[in-house]
Amino acid sequence: MYDVVIVGCGPTGALLAAELRLHQVRVLVLERETEPTAAIRIVGLHIRSLELLAMRGLLDRLLPLGRRRPAATYFAAIDRPAPADLDSPYAYLLGIRQPALVQVLEDHASTLGAHIRRGATVTTVDQTDDHVTVHLHTGEKLRSRYLVACDGAHSTVRKATGIAFPGEPSRNDTLMGELAATTAPTSSFPRLTFTPTGSGTYRVIVPAPEISTRSDQPTIHDFQQALRALTGTDFGLHSPRWLSRFGDATRLADHYRVHRVLLAGDAAHVHPPIGGQGLNLGLQDAVNLGWKLAADVNGWAPPTLLDTYHDERHPVAAAVLDNTRAQTALLAPTPGARAARHLLEELTAYEDVARHLVRKVAALDIRYDFAGTPDLLGRRLPDLETKNGPLYPQLHRARPLLLDTTERLTTGPWSDRVDHLPDPTAALPAPALLLRPDGHIAWLGTTQNDLNTHLTRWFGTPTA
Repeated sequence: MYDVVIVGCGPTGALLAAELRLHQVRVLVLERETEPTAAIRIVGLHIRSLELLAMRGLLDRLLPLGRRRPAATYFAAIDRPAPADLDSPYAYLLGIRQPALVQVLEDHASTLGAHIRRGATVTTVDQTDDHVTVHLHTGEKLRSRYLVACDGAHSTVRKATGIAFPGEPSRNDTLMGELAATTAPTSSFPRLTFTPTGSGTYRVIVPAPEISTRSDQPTIHDFQQALRALTGTDFGLHSPRWLSRFGDATRLADHYRVHRVLLAGDAAHVHPPIGGQGLNLGLQDAVNLGWKLAADVNGWAPPTLLDTYHDERHPVAAAVLDNTRAQTALLAPTPGARAARHLLEELTAYEDVARHLVRKVAALDIRYDFAGTPDLLGRRLPDLETKNGPLYPQLHRARPLLLDTTERLTTGPWSDRVDHLPDPTAALPAPALLLRPDGHIAWLGTTQNDLNTHLTRWFGTPTA
């Protein structure tokens, strides 16, 4: 019996498998497809995702495979330069082919010891007080202590578990692809993105003339027709590299956890890809969940730790859904939407407005509610210099870390699960702070007794 079975080996499932293996959890990943996807879809990794990947030593592997672009607002396709003071050395957008990203994450998980099984279709699941049974299309049954659904918007696991997925159905279609073109637009059009990707090719996002089924693979003729309807020309499109179609369904699971079944990624939330936030949201789910689920499997998790996954990530997804609703409304072809969009274009000329929108889309504004008063509590800690070098490489093992400029504190009996760096030179926003494995501040202060209380709260009863 495995400790955890993950259904779906996309970016979220592969990263979660690696996070669990960093804590020696026995992991099996089930993937329905027999081969990795051949679709050359380009995705964008935002600042917070880049930070998390840097914490695990993965960013250096991905940078040669992608293309850096300057950070910008991109809110409702309004292209404004981002402010310079985003408080991160990773203040850029990394465009990368999704198959390349998945391959790096899958190789990482496999190297750490995760088992990945392709051609395995899950038909249903059931659970008891102490295990989950996964039923495969072959009739085979697998048992595990926990099951995590990373199997997408039409999640079989979510449906089998009876988790509601309320929201709005798709009302509008959009075409997205990468194609060559003989010319490019010289003026802007609502809901049209025409971004150069090099060598005469462009990433094209254009509203489709009518709603179709998601299973309909679009053709270059569909793109040409949609562009002519919107702009009067098709810009000489030719030589498509990849083409896709998506709707604007917006849904959020009622619960991210039902007993021993958990949801992550698109199985938990779907929304239009405006701003490119969906994949990033899933990666951040994986890093939030991984260490908590591992702590439960390894027997030292506080009783309510696993419940904090829903408590923290559900509101974050709800906020992303709301900002994509707002962007969708601003892109509507109506006089009111055009007026509102024009006003936002004026407002984004102010740095404070641009900074607010960049931080929102890039997930830098997240503050988890830890029921504490300091504003820094629950927020991410940016990468900074320590006596041992940059901070983030010191989180490669996904262990919590006590940063201590006082050199008077100790992790004591928690040292088997919490690292300690006494460093009077570190430019911390407090004399000492406790970082969770996901880089969020769990405590800040000066006294050992207060630190012990928070070590117990997050990392359980200490070893005798």
